[in-house]
Amino acid sequence: MGDDAYQAWKSTTDHSDSSNPADGITAFQSPPSHYLVQEGVTSPTLTQLSLKPSSPPPRSSSDSPARSPASKHRDSIPLTVERRDTLSTIPSDGVSLVEPSFDENVLRALCELDCGVPLLLDRIKQGLVSCREASVFFKKRATLEEEYGKSLQKLARGTSEVYSMNDGKAGSFVTAWQSSMRLHELMAENRIRFAHRLNEMSEELASLAKEVDKNRKQTKELASRYERVLQDAEINMEKSKARLDFSSEELERVLLQKEGESFSESAVQVKPGVLGGKRVLGKAVAKGGLLLKGKNPGNILRQEDDIRLRVSNASDSYRKALNDTQAMRQEYFNFQLPRILRALKECVDEIDLGTKYHLTRYAFLFESIVLSDGSTLVPIAPEEATGLKALYEAIDNRADFKTYMQNYAYAHGGAAKGPRREGPAEEGFLPPLPTHNASYGAAQPPQSVANGNTQISDRGRPTFGIDLAEQMARDQVELPPILEKCCVAIEKYGIRSQGVYRISGMARRVGMLKERLDKDMSSVDLDSEEWTADINNVTSVLKLWFRELPEPLLTFNLHQGFVDAAKIENDRLRHIRLHERVNDLPDPNYATLKYFMGHLHRIAQYEAENSMSIQNLAIVFGPTLFGQISNGSTSGHANVTMADAPYQNRALETILEHYADIFVDESEATT
Repeated sequence: MGDDAYQAWKSTTDHSDSSNPADGITAFQSPPSHYLVQEGVTSPTLTQLSLKPSSPPPRSSSDSPARSPASKHRDSIPLTVERRDTLSTIPSDGVSLVEPSFDENVLRALCELDCGVPLLLDRIKQGLVSCREASVFFKKRATLEEEYGKSLQKLARGTSEVYSMNDGKAGSFVTAWQSSMRLHELMAENRIRFAHRLNEMSEELASLAKEVDKNRKQTKELASRYERVLQDAEINMEKSKARLDFSSEELERVLLQKEGESFSESAVQVKPGVLGGKRVLGKAVAKGGLLLKGKNPGNILRQEDDIRLRVSNASDSYRKALNDTQAMRQEYFNFQLPRILRALKECVDEIDLGTKYHLTRYAFLFESIVLSDGSTLVPIAPEEATGLKALYEAIDNRADFKTYMQNYAYAHGGAAKGPRREGPAEEGFLPPLPTHNASYGAAQPPQSVANGNTQISDRGRPTFGIDLAEQMARDQVELPPILEKCCVAIEKYGIRSQGVYRISGMARRVGMLKERLDKDMSSVDLDSEEWTADINNVTSVLKLWFRELPEPLLTFNLHQGFVDAAKIENDRLRHIRLHERVNDLPDPNYATLKYFMGHLHRIAQYEAENSMSIQNLAIVFGPTLFGQISNGSTSGHANVTMADAPYQNRALETILEHYADIFVDESEATT
C-alpha cells in the first residue's frame, strides 16, 4: 500500500509539473540541496520537485497526530528527522517565490490557515458574481443607449426631411432649425458609440469571468488530487502501524509463554490507541494457531521465529510508509500548497482588478459622453462653434418677416385682388396719406451703431487683429488700451458674476461691441447699462481680442518651451522653468501678461462667489493665450496641437498659482 500511494503521489506531482492546469501557477526552479528535509530515507519525490527558492514557513510532519510507541521493537526504528526553516536558508540574493508586486505576506498568512484553499475558492466565486453582474449591467445599459441614440438619430433626420418638404418659415429660422437637428444627430452618434463601447466592456468582463472560473475549477481539482493522495498515504501508514502493533502483541504473548508464565496471570497492558485486550487475544488465537495449545518448546520456538519475521516485515513496512508520508507532507505543505494558493490568489487579483478597471473605464466613458453632450450644446469657444441656445437666439423674426413680406409682395402683388385704394375724387376716394418710410420694403444701408441715433466714425486705429507690439507702439502706451478698459469694467461689474469668463455673451452683442471698439474705443462707455447688464459680452470681446492677435500672447517661438516646462512633475522645478520662459517673452507681451495675470488672480480670489478657480481660469485661457494654428496653415512656428492642451492649461495654472513670485517685485509688494 505504501508503494502504491507513493507512486500515485509521484505521478500527481509529475503531472502537475509537466502540464499545470492552473494558468496562474508558474514553473518552479530546482531547490538547493539544503532545502530538503533530512531523514533516514530521503524521498525521491523531493529530489524531482521543481520550485522557486522561496516559500512560506514549512509545516513539519509533527503537526500530525503523535505516534504512541507499542513496544521496544517499534521504538528502536531508526528515524531521525532534521527540520529546518526554509526561509532561513534562502540566500539574500535569491529570487522570490512570488512576483515583486505580489503580496507575499498574504501568501504566508494563507499558508498558515487550514482553510486557505476553500477561503480563496469562495472569494473567487464572489468575484465572479460581481463581475457577471457588472457585465449584465453594461449589456443592458448598452441596449438602452443604443435604442436612445438610434431613436434620436431617426427623429432628427426625419424632422429635418419633413420640414424641408413642408411650407415652413424660411430665413434665419430654417437655418437655426436645421442646425439644431444636426446637433441632435451628433449627440445621437455619440450615444451609439458609447453603446458600442459598453458592449465591448460587457463581453470582456464575461470572457474574464469565464476564464477565471475555468482556472478556479482546474486549480481546485489539482488541490483535491494532492489532498486525496496525502490522505491515502496517511491511511496506509495507519494500517501499517496497526499491523505492527498486532504482530508486536503476538510476539509478547509468545515470549511470555516461552518463559513459562501464565498468560491468565499476566496482565497485558493495553496502551491507548493500540489494539489489545480480549479482542486481540481472540485474534491472536485464531491466527496464531497453537499459541496456547500445549507448551511444546519446539512449537513455541517456531512460532517465535515466524512472529519475529512478521514483526520485522511490519516494522520495515511501517517505517517506509512513515517516511513516505512525511515526505509527502513536507512536499505538500512546503511546495505544492503555496503553488496552489498562489494560483488561486492570482485568480482573485485578476477578477478583482479586471472588474475595477472596467468600472473605472465605464465611469470615464460616462463622464466623457456627458461632457461631450454639454460641449455640443454649449461650446467652450462659441466663436468656433455655435450651441443650441445660441442657434435659437440667432433667429431674427423681424428680418425674416421683412424678407417674407418682400418676397410675397413680389410674387402675389399683381395677382391678389382687394378693395381699390385710389380713384377719382367724384367717386369718394380720398388722396393718399404721406408716408414717413416709403421704402420700408427696400434694403436699408447698414448702420454702425445698433442702439444709437448717431453713426460712429472710424478713427483708423483698429485694435483687433493687429500685432501687439505694433499697436502699443502706435498708441505710445505701455499696455493695450482695450485690455485695461475691459479688465476694469469686468472687475467693477462682474468679479462676483457666476461663471465669469466661462459663460459666453450673445454673439450679436459681442460683434456689435467689437465693431465699436475697433472704430473708436474712446467713444465706448462700458459703464453704461447697455454693457453692464450682461458683463459676459465684455468678457467675450476680451477673449476674442486675444484670439485674433496675429501671434498669440505667449508666442509661437516659446510655445514648446512652455509645454516642456509644464511636463515637469516636480512643482518647484516646474515653477522655476516657467518663470524663465515668462522672462524670455518680448517686453510688450511680458507687460500684457503681467497685467492680465494680475486681473485673473483677483478674479480667482472671489472663487466662492463666481466659481472660477485658478484651474477653471487656466482651462478657459490656456488655448486662448497659447494660440491655435488654423486649418491649412503652413506656418513654420511651433506645432500647436491638441495634445499640448493639457500642458498649456497646466502651465497657465502654475503661473497663476505663483503670480506673486513671478511678477510682483519686493518693492511693489511693500507699496
